[in-house]
Amino acid sequence: MSFTLAPLPYAYEALEPHIDTTTMHIHHDKHHQAYVDNLNKAVAGTPNEGKSLEQLVAVAGTISPAVRNNGGGHWNHSFFWESMAPNAGGAPTGALADAITAAFGSFDAFKEKFAVAGMTRFGSGWAWLLVKDGKLEVSSTPNQDNPLMDVAEVKGSPILGVDVWEHAYYLKYQNKRADYLAAFWQVVNWSKVAERFAAAK
Repeated sequence: MSFTLAPLPYAYEALEPHIDTTTMHIHHDKHHQAYVDNLNKAVAGTPNEGKSLEQLVAVAGTISPAVRNNGGGHWNHSFFWESMAPNAGGAPTGALADAITAAFGSFDAFKEKFAVAGMTRFGSGWAWLLVKDGKLEVSSTPNQDNPLMDVAEVKGSPILGVDVWEHAYYLKYQNKRADYLAAFWQVVNWSKVAERFAAAK
């Protein structure tokens, strides 16, 4: 059973003007597709063939760099596309909003902490909002690692993630990662994040 790339859950232009159409085409059709293709090559004929993506990322520290990086890339990007939606953004409500306030003091304080995680991740990586031991935390990971991995500094169930690799924003924002992270709030799919939060608890 080989891994496949699912279509985007919305049109390529649906996140304009915050994330541009060209970036979405290249990011999904080229970068994400390459992770899927390289993952299939890396697991072919090995004991990892036939394992699920979740099974692979859980043991990232014990598998080859090719499986770890491409498996992580496939999982992270699949998660990322669903973390965004057209006509989204705003602020979370209900239990998720209460948990964010309890963990960080306020929604604005959370946004600041999340942005700092994204800004201070040197080179390429991801910033995450995750559930650890029933509580919300913010972390970041290098490259295509994520909080589900046995190698993660902060382990837990991710409920929101943002890609801070340059390929995610360079065409529109050039070197201004902070502007891209600010724009990200306009497309966050809070109903999906809330659904993940409920499942993670």
